[in-house]
Amino acid sequence: MLAARHVVCALSGGVDSAVAALLLRRRGYQVTGVFMKNWDSLDEHGVCTADKDCEDAYRVCQILDIPFHQVSYVKEYWNDVFSDFLNEYEKGRTPNPDVVCNKQIKFKCFFRYALDNLGADAVATGHYARTSLEDEEVFQQKHIKRPEGLFRNRFEVRNAVKLLQAADSFKDQTFFLSQVPQEALRRTLFPLGGLTKDFVKKIAAENGLHHVLQKKESMGICFVGKRNFEKFILQYLQPRPGRFISIEDDTVLGTHKGWFLYTLGQRAKIGGLREPWYVVEKDSAKGDVFVAPRVDHPALYRDLLRTNRVHWIAEEPPAALVRDKMMECHFRFYHQMALVRRVLQGGGVPGQREDPAPGAVGLHAPEGQEQVRRGHRAPRRQPQRQPQPGTRALSAGSGFGGAEPGWRPAAGLLLDPGAWPPLLPRRGRKDLLTVGLSTGPPPVPLTPLEGLQGQRGINACPAHAF
Repeated sequence: MLAARHVVCALSGGVDSAVAALLLRRRGYQVTGVFMKNWDSLDEHGVCTADKDCEDAYRVCQILDIPFHQVSYVKEYWNDVFSDFLNEYEKGRTPNPDVVCNKQIKFKCFFRYALDNLGADAVATGHYARTSLEDEEVFQQKHIKRPEGLFRNRFEVRNAVKLLQAADSFKDQTFFLSQVPQEALRRTLFPLGGLTKDFVKKIAAENGLHHVLQKKESMGICFVGKRNFEKFILQYLQPRPGRFISIEDDTVLGTHKGWFLYTLGQRAKIGGLREPWYVVEKDSAKGDVFVAPRVDHPALYRDLLRTNRVHWIAEEPPAALVRDKMMECHFRFYHQMALVRRVLQGGGVPGQREDPAPGAVGLHAPEGQEQVRRGHRAPRRQPQRQPQPGTRALSAGSGFGGAEPGWRPAAGLLLDPGAWPPLLPRRGRKDLLTVGLSTGPPPVPLTPLEGLQGQRGINACPAHAF
């Protein structure tokens, strides 16, 4: 008789990872729960929220009768995630630390700990996502180390695993997984990929996981919590006072504490002005932030986006892009935005003033198509639209709304790790932002489940967009 497969499941103390561990147990696997402590801070009541989450994760393991482990990656998180977060903001970019955390902590540190220290056959998380592998195919995977440097683009992975959109399109978290490498995707299970959030809550209620079911869902960055973002970031970065300037007539409208606090497209709260103004561009040398009135102002729109080197998930790069030097795709810059047709072009693109970085791509509108707004929130929610057969899907992931209170990471798809499509800023300035690209096959019908929809492949993620 074969021993049960050993799956190490990351537990956050929330309902999603708890149900993921429960479902793995139901499949007959030997499950171990692991809680990761990545940030050490107190909330406004002097309570360490990580300790409370750890207790909740431990109770889940008790209820499910599975082993529990706790690991601390506070040092690694500070060095590889938070320091990167500060550096990106200081350069005027809008980073997404959740994307970097998945890449550097969950699917690197935790992944290696589970395999090397706990002897896992596979790891699992509570993300709403799927891959192209069935469970048994995951268990059959062997370690394939991806080379770094010059020959990375020539490295071929046979039968590369694809990252696929979750059944629950509203909760889909492929946005945050866009930089996870093949090595980790091949050995990872996503038990919630075919379920809706409502169904996950129903499973939790029916199986005695009430303590995690009653918790409020975490929607922000863990190290910011409920604190004012501007005050938080200015604890680590020196203020750089500057002016808000109208893009229309160069009128000075007010002052701010740092141009790096604002994201292109973000609504800028300017003291004394009731009407909304939106960030068009930023002058890092003078510290000025140029703003435009109205959400539909022409200055907020662009028809071209450039990236630096792209991180391709399933193939490097897609055969169609290599063969034709361009490829039609569908594009979005945050997860609930309706897909629009765009053209992905390798190397130089129209309007590019400089030689492209190796592996860079450009994204522009087909002739006659409308432009894309530079902004982190669309003025209205639009209906979802499926790609036509034969095209690829590509989206830009939104980042964070700077100092605006209550901002949240967008749960986007495809152009993922976290910024707005700045698409050639006016006056020749370059505001470098972190984005992600993704391509994949047209939707494929799957076995009917509650809330199940078609799947889309996700295949790429550049480090920055210009």
